[in-house]
Amino acid sequence: MKCGSRNRSGHEKFGTGLGNTEIFQGQVMMQILKFTDAGFDKAFRKIEQRTEKIPDGIEQTVKDILADVRLRGDAALFELTAKFDRLQLSAATIEVTAAEIDTAVARVSAESRAALEHAATRISDYHRKQKQETWLSTDEADVLVGQLVRPLERVGIYVPGGKASYPSSVLMNAVPAKVAGVSEVLMTVPMPDGVIDPHVLVAAKIAGVDRIFKVGGAQAVAALAFGTESIPKVDKITGPGNIYVATAKRLVFGLVDIDMIAGPSEILVINDGSGNAAHIAADLLSQAEHDELASAVLVTSCEKMAAAVQTEVEKQLLQLSREAIARQSIDNYSAIIVARDLDEAIAFSNRIAPEHLELAVDDPFAILPQIRHAGAIFMGHHTPEAAGDYLAGPNHTLPTGGTARFFSPLSLDDFVKKSSIVSFTKAGLKRLGKDIIHIAELEGLEAHAKSVSIRMQDSE
Repeated sequence: MKCGSRNRSGHEKFGTGLGNTEIFQGQVMMQILKFTDAGFDKAFRKIEQRTEKIPDGIEQTVKDILADVRLRGDAALFELTAKFDRLQLSAATIEVTAAEIDTAVARVSAESRAALEHAATRISDYHRKQKQETWLSTDEADVLVGQLVRPLERVGIYVPGGKASYPSSVLMNAVPAKVAGVSEVLMTVPMPDGVIDPHVLVAAKIAGVDRIFKVGGAQAVAALAFGTESIPKVDKITGPGNIYVATAKRLVFGLVDIDMIAGPSEILVINDGSGNAAHIAADLLSQAEHDELASAVLVTSCEKMAAAVQTEVEKQLLQLSREAIARQSIDNYSAIIVARDLDEAIAFSNRIAPEHLELAVDDPFAILPQIRHAGAIFMGHHTPEAAGDYLAGPNHTLPTGGTARFFSPLSLDDFVKKSSIVSFTKAGLKRLGKDIIHIAELEGLEAHAKSVSIRMQDSE
């Protein structure tokens, strides 16, 4: 739309400035804020801090689960799965069988399988470009240094169940691991009442997952971190989950590696008044429908676009099957913000460091150099964030809650480890040994210095 056109029929104005809302068919609409409002920082802090505090009792509950699984292994795992997922398991039934996977494949349409295979191919192609090779430097004739790159041996991926089913998460976690050369990829997925979306199992088959276990929650993280009689200990755990899963991953970090602590999904859209308000509203709602704690924010330099998107959000909300979830997100943790110009919008985005950043502007490449912090950046009016969720190729496992300031998306690097290589000739040690000895003596480490000087004496 042009910043100047306006269509606001069918609703009544309900105030201006901070918390500017309107009534649409009896429903209070998405708030419109301005950076110049006196209470802006306080109003937005509610959105930023929505997940900073872990609710009382959760951490202790997770610690108890971790300790129980570590101590009792399978017995604890089976009891907890019966309690939380109403599923009776044993050593003979905890793992998904080839026959169960074949049944899932038979239940999935050819069209769905083709779409998942298409996504897997694109994800594989993208991550293959990230591959690093072992390298050696021969810049010096008497000293060789380098880096040995090796894949992890065993990785566990956590796939959520519950409110929604995510075959795309299977692909985004397992495909890069396989491209990296991980020897064994294990998958845990909760199956409440023994039920699972067959597309999840088909995605696992397409991605090359080696073993799948019917467990979820903090107990699944514990099993992967410590190992049980049925589930081998892994080197790294990746994949999103609820607050119990995220807390468990944080607590086992160090014993095993993890990808990141993922919080509720979020999107920030920067707009210059160009484009279609209905498209922007749809993109905001694509995150709001994930979770009641999800956040959807539009920052636009055009007041007319702000009003048009506000109306469109409400229209489209009424059409969603997950309206109740999306409405809580929109009402509590989302906003439309009117900026004075694009520079102010970009500065705010860099402060927030959003998980998903859409540049819904006429020339996104012109402002791309100004973007410093974002998990994934979607360029222009024809690149909805959902394209990145499923098929574009880059990983959709992204840093949330401002952690894009220092975390990166899941990548091939997450599934490899690197060892330094050092090789000195006799001449090389003689040439550099004096400074090595000097620094060792500065630190008071006599034996370090001696390990060099004794060789230098032998070479004289």
